[in-house]
Amino acid sequence: MLKFLLLVILVAVAVYLTTRAVQRRGEMPAPRRPRPAPPRVLGPDDDPDFLRDLDRKRKHPEDPE
Repeated sequence: MLKFLLLVILVAVAVYLTTRAVQRRGEMPAPRRPRPAPPRVLGPDDDPDFLRDLDRKRKHPEDPE
């Protein structure tokens, strides 16, 4: 009976120490610097200058002559 009790106490201590170690790792994560966002690729239909020029050409078509 004494061996069983010692085994239970040993397992309890091991579980407690493991739990504490896991909790400590999660307490203070290393600070991360945010990465700058990669430049967004704009298609011609997203470019305001292109759309403005397209609208200007539609409203005032050039003479083919």
